[in-house]
Amino acid sequence: ADYLDNGNNKMAIQQADKLLKKHKDLHCAKVLKAIGLQRTGKQDEAYTLAQEVAALEPTDDNSLQALTILYREMHRPELVTKLYEAAVKKVPNSEEYHSHLFMAYARVGEYKKMQQAGMALYKIVPKNPYYFWSVMSLIMQSISAQDENLSKTMFLPLAERMVEKMVKEDKIEAEAEVELYYMILERLEKYKEALDVVRGKLGEKLTSELQSRENKCMAMYKKLHRWPECNALARRLLLKNSDDWQFYITYFDSVFQLIDESWTPPAEEEHSLEGEVHCSIEQAVSFIEERITEESRSSRPLRGPYLAKLELIRRLRHRGCNDEYKLGDPEELMFQYFKKFGDKPCCFTDLKVFVDLLPPSQYTKFIRQLLDVIPLAAAAENEVALPGDIKALQQHLCVVQLSRLLGLYHAMEKKQKLAAVRELMLRYRHGLEFGKSCLKTELQFSDYYCLLAVHLLLDLWLEGEEAAVWQCLTLLEEGLSHSPSNAQFKLLLIRIYCRLGAFEPVSELYSSLDAKHIQHDTIGYLLTRYAGSLGHYAAASQSCNFALRFFHSNQKDTSEYIIQAYKYGAFEKIPEFIAFRNRLNSSLHFAQVRTERMLLDLLLEANISTSLEESIKSMSLSPEEDDIPWKDLRDNRDLTVLFSWDPKDRDISEEHRKLSLEEETLWLRIRSLTLRLVSGLPALGHTIQPKNSEKTAENGVSSKIDTIRALLQQLEAAVDSGKKFLEQKIQYPVLGPPPTRMAGFFSNGSCQCQTSLFYLVSDIYELDTNGLEDSAEIQERIGNSFKSLVERLTDLFNKCKGDLIEVRDGTLKTHPNLLENLVFFVETISIALWVSSYCDSVLRPFKSNLQKKKKKKKESSVAMPPVFTHFLDYVTELQTLTSNVIDHIKGLEIILTALKLEELSLKDTLLLQEEKKFTKTVQGKVQSSYHHSVQEIGELLKKRLDTIKKLKI
Repeated sequence: ADYLDNGNNKMAIQQADKLLKKHKDLHCAKVLKAIGLQRTGKQDEAYTLAQEVAALEPTDDNSLQALTILYREMHRPELVTKLYEAAVKKVPNSEEYHSHLFMAYARVGEYKKMQQAGMALYKIVPKNPYYFWSVMSLIMQSISAQDENLSKTMFLPLAERMVEKMVKEDKIEAEAEVELYYMILERLEKYKEALDVVRGKLGEKLTSELQSRENKCMAMYKKLHRWPECNALARRLLLKNSDDWQFYITYFDSVFQLIDESWTPPAEEEHSLEGEVHCSIEQAVSFIEERITEESRSSRPLRGPYLAKLELIRRLRHRGCNDEYKLGDPEELMFQYFKKFGDKPCCFTDLKVFVDLLPPSQYTKFIRQLLDVIPLAAAAENEVALPGDIKALQQHLCVVQLSRLLGLYHAMEKKQKLAAVRELMLRYRHGLEFGKSCLKTELQFSDYYCLLAVHLLLDLWLEGEEAAVWQCLTLLEEGLSHSPSNAQFKLLLIRIYCRLGAFEPVSELYSSLDAKHIQHDTIGYLLTRYAGSLGHYAAASQSCNFALRFFHSNQKDTSEYIIQAYKYGAFEKIPEFIAFRNRLNSSLHFAQVRTERMLLDLLLEANISTSLEESIKSMSLSPEEDDIPWKDLRDNRDLTVLFSWDPKDRDISEEHRKLSLEEETLWLRIRSLTLRLVSGLPALGHTIQPKNSEKTAENGVSSKIDTIRALLQQLEAAVDSGKKFLEQKIQYPVLGPPPTRMAGFFSNGSCQCQTSLFYLVSDIYELDTNGLEDSAEIQERIGNSFKSLVERLTDLFNKCKGDLIEVRDGTLKTHPNLLENLVFFVETISIALWVSSYCDSVLRPFKSNLQKKKKKKKESSVAMPPVFTHFLDYVTELQTLTSNVIDHIKGLEIILTALKLEELSLKDTLLLQEEKKFTKTVQGKVQSSYHHSVQEIGELLKKRLDTIKKLKI
């Protein structure tokens, strides 16, 4: 066991063998040996050994524990349940084995058996937790039941009765048990009863979370629409803590609900269960004013009351009744707020919500008013006035962010924008002085100045200033050198490098972000969208692996979390874990990465290192199966991960999100169908009976071609939807979701090529079943397909021609679309070769049969059917075309290597000396990345060329 713990598996196997020589029937040694075998990659041997021991139904703890570990490593948790089922039969009174059995069921989600195991445990050892494990398993049955009705009429009422029994017998002990009771009543929509539980004696046990009881009561009052109680409770909680924002929202919601219902408090008795109720705007106004007065006396400044006043103004305006209640002018209130909290980084995000209250004509005046109160000092008369300390710097930063949000920077002319960039960078560099003592992991105080400057330059780039994008990269790289853990710099660099078609620097930047756990799903798209499409195949494989490893381990990890939740009685967390697992299983990104990963593997290996058939088998792919949950796809991408200070009309909107999800789903459908069509090729190549035989249908091959034809129709439909979608010509914001590769796929002709290749498969199959005799028409059709394919592929190649990086008027311009087209060309030619090897497998037997006939008849003039010539010409032309592309790529490599970037006199002499060195680095990175892409594409094409050479009938 020690050897296994230290990772020395070979020694462990040897030691186990020694032991087994002396004691042939030592179960535990066998299992430990099996673990060693499993870890050294001998899965089959390990499994056989383990099953030998399991068949004996061991009951000693060591063997059981060891087998559990082994099965877990084999990803076969269902075997653990069998193991403990047998152990429990032999030792029926063991609390330990019963609880292991319960946990084994929990791992595989067998809720009904969990319920029974829980009750069996309770009978042996009447401990409350075991009883409630059983109750929780009923709730899990209700959650997982497909039939809503069944869960409401059977599982939940049964759970409710089980808990009520314990309540009546006064056996409720722990807080978790009350939580569970509450959860059942809430799911049964018995809100009144749930409220009684929380307010009653049982509710006293709810102590582990702050305000747990109050929050639960509030939730029930809302469900029951008991607005007086909502209001009174919120009021009471705000008197305790006037900084708790959620209760302001409830307070306002309930006040306006009561006004709309024209509710009046009863004359004699209490207003409500929770005490006094406010049901008029006057009361609300004076309540907020009192909170502000009270705040001015408090020892530390609180933001809540001041923001609540702005919130009230906003709601009154929304109802069209502001002037009656003199709450003050929003502009003045925001100015006062800035004076009080402007040196806090949260000041901007607080005010951002309320800028709609300002009339646009007042924007400039408002910003000037704020600037006037910041203590800035200029060294000389015409120099920029700079802050003297961090407080003033924060205040100034807040104003700059607000100016960007109000659109003042967007309205500037090009010259003004460039001047603003200069000033922001000057402030950025000056601000670095305040952060000299910052650790490497801390951000510099003035980092946002640099980011805002880059946003201005991005505006200029989108308006057609080509040099601006290089300056963006320069400034970001400079920023990153001072603040090496600033994620915003890295994310923006990733986006811009990708837009320019340079993937190489991105890998390193992404890995330095150190994305954890769920982030592989939320921001992984930044990486996986571009790696493959820019020709970095190795990096693409790696980035897909990162993501897939997370998704696959999530399955296993979630089961462990659920088991921990049972052990510690955190029942309300269990449905959350299940929902989390489902959310990841139906993640759009997961489906995309799976599909792209398999296409990539086929591209890099099929018919190069292994045959297409073996590759498809090893991925257990089949054209009939579709494992993507189309109806439930969840878009878990975080599209706001990049900071943006843009006004609402320029920022990413809900509409953009919807469109992006639609586009991603359409593209995923096209890719998934392509993958399934390719995976159907090998099955067609297997022996086919001649058409007069009746075995065809049983043989299953005829159904295979039907599958291919059905998928082809689906692909046509998906392509049509895709084209319709692109007709909308959607432009996402520059920092919004990146567009898919769909537009390029259609415009460069790859789509038409790939579709016609799959139609060709159908024709070849027909020729195969009909034989060569009376199939002149099919042969001609195939011949024409070959011709048009070569033309289409040549067109596609022509769209890849041109310089990848050109120098124009002293600035660099990259052409990432040419790179993407090259990548599509490689993919399309690979599909063409897979289809060709299918043609080859069909035509070869025909040819050998003809040669046999020739020998029999001893005639030299048995006419060769035209399809052979067509195929030979086609293969020769493919070979020539591929050789031309390889030469073209060699040419690109030479040009890229010869590109002397040093001689680029960046026209913008505004660049300071220290910036120039960063510009050099950036351009070097882009050049090297393109060089790398071209090399990888060239290598792959050379391997494909070797495949073509083998295709001579």
